[in-house]
Amino acid sequence: MAKKAKTFFVCNNCGQEFTKWQGRCHSCGEWKTVVEFKQPARRASPRPAGAGAGPVHLSSCRPEQAGRITTGFPEMDRVLGGGLVAGGVLLLGGDPGIGKSTLLLQLCAKVASAARAVLYVSGEESAEQIGLRARRLEASRAEVQILTETGLEPALHAMRALSPAVAVVDSIQTMFTEELESAPGSVSQVRECGAMLLRFAKENGCIVFLVGHVTKEGAIAGPRILEHMVDTVLYFEGDTNYQYRLLRAVKNRFGPSGELALFSMHDKGLAEVADCADFFVLNRDNPQVGSAFVPVREGSRILAVELQALVNQSHFGMPQRVASGINQKKLALVLAVLERYGGLALGDHDIFFNVAGGLTIHEPAADLGIAAAVLSSFRNAPLRTGLALVGEVGLGGEIRPVNGMSARLKELASMGFSHCVVPEPSPRAEWASHAPPLELLPLKHIRSIGGLILD
Repeated sequence: MAKKAKTFFVCNNCGQEFTKWQGRCHSCGEWKTVVEFKQPARRASPRPAGAGAGPVHLSSCRPEQAGRITTGFPEMDRVLGGGLVAGGVLLLGGDPGIGKSTLLLQLCAKVASAARAVLYVSGEESAEQIGLRARRLEASRAEVQILTETGLEPALHAMRALSPAVAVVDSIQTMFTEELESAPGSVSQVRECGAMLLRFAKENGCIVFLVGHVTKEGAIAGPRILEHMVDTVLYFEGDTNYQYRLLRAVKNRFGPSGELALFSMHDKGLAEVADCADFFVLNRDNPQVGSAFVPVREGSRILAVELQALVNQSHFGMPQRVASGINQKKLALVLAVLERYGGLALGDHDIFFNVAGGLTIHEPAADLGIAAAVLSSFRNAPLRTGLALVGEVGLGGEIRPVNGMSARLKELASMGFSHCVVPEPSPRAEWASHAPPLELLPLKHIRSIGGLILD
C-alpha cells in the first residue's frame, strides 16, 4: 500500500515548518506567510554522487586535477574563489531589471567560446526574445543552446541529453514538477525543483545557475532552505539610476564569502570595473562642504567612497533624520556622540545623509567619516584637501581601530590622498610603523576632531 504524501506548512519568508496552519509565523513574526507544502512520499532526498559507497578517510579526499572553469569575467572568478567548480549549484538573486539575465547570458557566451556545452533554460522569455537580447550584447553567434520550458522534467531530459558543462535556469520560481499539484512559484514547487536540480548537478558534474526572484525586503523569494541547499548564493545589487552593479557572494562553499565584483552597465551589456579607485570619489581634489572620504572594505577589496551630509536649521517641530546608504540607527548613534562629546547642538537641525554613488555601507570603519561630514556641514567649512578618515566611534566618544588598517592606508596612498585621520595606534600596531607614504593624524577622542579636519 502506497504511503500518503506528507503534508505540513512552511513559512514563505523564513522557511520555518509547522504541523498546522498559522496566521503568523512565530519564527520571523510575519503575517500570512505560512502556506501548505506537500512532499511526495516516493521522492528520496537529494544526495551527492557516490554517497552510497561508504565512508572514506579525509586524507584520501583529493581535489580534482582539472581545476575550475573560468567564467570569462576575472572579477567574477575572484568572487567565486577562482572560478566555477564542477557539480556546483549557484543561486543568483537581485531586483527586477538589475541585469541578472544579462549577466548570465554573457557568462554563457564566454563559457561556450571555450568549446564547452552550455544550456540556457528560460521560463520567462521566448527564444526570440533571448535572441534579441543576445544580438544587443553581441553574443548572438555564441554556441549556446536555448530551451524555453517551465516543466522541470523536460528541462532535466534536455540536460541529460546535452550533458552541458554549465546550465542556467531562469528562473527557479517559474519551474514546476508534475509530481506536485501546486502552482509554479509556491514553496513546495521551489523547494522540490531546487532539490531535483541539486541532485542532477551532483550526479552529473554539471554547474547549475538558478536565478531567484527577490521579495520587497531584498531577500530571495521562496523557502529559506533553498539558500541552504545550494553551494553559492550571489546577490546582484545596484540602483537602476546608476550604471554600476555589484555582485556579492553571501555564501560560498568553494571560496571566501563577502567578496565583491563591480560591473558597469552599458548598451552592449555589463563590463567589469577592475580599477574602481575613482568610481565613487569625484571631489577628492576639491572637497565640498559636508563631504568626507572613507576607505570601506568589501571582501578583499578596498573602496574609497564619499560621504555627504547636509545639516540645516529645522523649521518644524520634529527635526528630520534621513539616511541613505547607511543604517538609520548608525546615524543616530554618531549624532548622539557628537552632541554629547563634540559640542554640537543638533537637536533643532534637520540632517540628511547620503553615500555618493548609491553604495550601501555596513561596517563601523565609516563612523569617523560620518561624524566628519556632519561636522563639516554644521560648521559650513570643507575638510582639508587630500584628507580621508577611518575609525570606529565608541559610545564614550573614543576612536577605535578597525580591521585591515594597512590595506586601507595603502589604497588611500595609491589614490593620491595625502592625509588620513586614524585611531591613536597602540605601541604594537604594525600598521602605524609600516605606514605607506601618507601622513597619519592620530585621533584619540571625538572632541578633538574639529582641529584636525577643517581648513
